[in-house]
Amino acid sequence: MIIDPSTPRVAADARLDVIAVGAHPDDVEIGCGGTLALLASQGFSVGIVDLTDGEPTPRSSGPQERLAEASSAARTLGVAHREQLGFQNRRLFDSFEVRVALAKVFRRHRPRLVLGLGDKTPLASPDHAQAVAITEAAVFYSRLTKWDDAFDHLPVHTVPTFFTYFLFAGLPHVPTGHWPLVVDISGQLETKLAAIRCYASQFPPEKAHIFPRVQALAETAGMMAGCAAGEVLASTRIPCTTEPMRLLFPG
Repeated sequence: MIIDPSTPRVAADARLDVIAVGAHPDDVEIGCGGTLALLASQGFSVGIVDLTDGEPTPRSSGPQERLAEASSAARTLGVAHREQLGFQNRRLFDSFEVRVALAKVFRRHRPRLVLGLGDKTPLASPDHAQAVAITEAAVFYSRLTKWDDAFDHLPVHTVPTFFTYFLFAGLPHVPTGHWPLVVDISGQLETKLAAIRCYASQFPPEKAHIFPRVQALAETAGMMAGCAAGEVLASTRIPCTTEPMRLLFPG
């Protein structure tokens, strides 16, 4: 694994409130970057885990450039910790090895909330579909007892809440059996776009159309929920609260 010393990193056993998981650097920024920026601005400790380094890609010089871009994006979002697990882009498969590697991260940093990819992306990278299964399995593995040797004797950790985010190509929707939640990112939309722009190798001038599309998608999700801009998250559990007025009227 190539390590950029400028990448935000906390101590090996420091607790993180939130961990977002992507198959590649830039997945998290596109899917839930606004949510992460919002949580960071509210004082929560946020981490990102990239399962692969995302390379090779057509315009990047290699893993070091992509890692520098990921480091810059993490700082833009206010993320406290980012790490790559070192599995191979284009060869990412749901396997015992990658499930355990991600579950170790959850055991080590003990997040209250995990955000993972929520659906495959037809005609785009099949790594995304694999990341869906990997993250769900790792959340499960993180809480399993009597399996200490597989997890370097890290203590078990039950992730209280697991939501998914989406790399929508069209109108926002969620898979059958999932319940949506729209996060108001009206104040973080520009930060989200700035984080995506950190990936200059992936979004050069000839691909600048991605930015108005991301903005339009956020505005469409916001319109559906009554805010200026939003990101769609989803869970197989219906969101539950003991403070409905705070949920309906935040701030």
